[in-house]
Amino acid sequence: MTVPPPYGPPPGTPWPDNPYPWTGQATYPYPEPPKPTNALAVASIICGVLLAPLGVLFGHISLAQIKRSGDQGRNLAIAGLIVSYSMVVITVVSIIAGTALYSWAATGLERINAFSQRPPVTAQPPPPNMPAFDPPAGLGTNCTYPATDKPASKPARPPRSGTVPTDPAAVTATMTTNDGSIGLELDNAKAPCTVNSFVSLAQQGYFDDTPCHRLTANNSLSVLQCGDPTGTGTGGPGYSFANEYPTNQYPPGDRNLSKTVLYPRGTLAMANAGVDTNGSQFFIVYADSRLPPTYTVFGSVDKTALATVDEIAARGVVGGNVDGRPTQPVTIESIRLD
Repeated sequence: MTVPPPYGPPPGTPWPDNPYPWTGQATYPYPEPPKPTNALAVASIICGVLLAPLGVLFGHISLAQIKRSGDQGRNLAIAGLIVSYSMVVITVVSIIAGTALYSWAATGLERINAFSQRPPVTAQPPPPNMPAFDPPAGLGTNCTYPATDKPASKPARPPRSGTVPTDPAAVTATMTTNDGSIGLELDNAKAPCTVNSFVSLAQQGYFDDTPCHRLTANNSLSVLQCGDPTGTGTGGPGYSFANEYPTNQYPPGDRNLSKTVLYPRGTLAMANAGVDTNGSQFFIVYADSRLPPTYTVFGSVDKTALATVDEIAARGVVGGNVDGRPTQPVTIESIRLD
């Protein structure tokens, strides 16, 4: 009986790749064991949540080690870096936001404390009325209109100087504007030199086609100012003249000249750049106002005509301000004596 030979070559026959030829058995290589996971990669994820800066450090170190050694855990290291950097950013943003919120809250508390400690606001007492008119000696006997350094903004002749009449006591005129007519009553008995200048300019057409360039609307001053042909607030007729009522009711240098008095609604007064610098600019008071008694009152506005001024004031000031140009242009078309 023939026995089949055993599988493989006879004992002692070398095989290719057989390190043990004497066994007669073929050998097969074992798979290479897996590389260990880098410990710092795992630590970077854990520290990324608990202590982000340390997680960033471990993540970068682990990536360097993995590159050299071939250890596993590269994805873990990258995940650890992402978590760590995210936590760093969140922490920084939280600190900045918290600081800003704290600063805002502290400022708010300071304002509340300051407001609570502020003394109660008391109503401001009304200013005294203007002094009663007592005609000063020589009223209207020495009206002078000296030339100014600045030339006239529009051709104009100075009015006659010297003595001017105080009779009639009142002179009426009509100021026609693009918003309607405004009746004026000029107080010749109290301010003859001022009325003399105003009437002269009106008769020369100086006010014709000129703007009312300024509207003031605040708690203490409510006026419409006109009489400057340039519309800038700096124009004039090329001459000036002295103040009259109510300034002449006080001794020169009286401290009361710097204290406010009541200029009632409907007052017509001269604008100026200081005492005795009157020119052509004037204003209409459309609500009781506080001013020092250094603005010559030379008349009043007809009560019915004040409705026109009220309409102009109601439209407000350009830009919503309390002092400036009216929102819609106001033009004096003419001023004529009645």
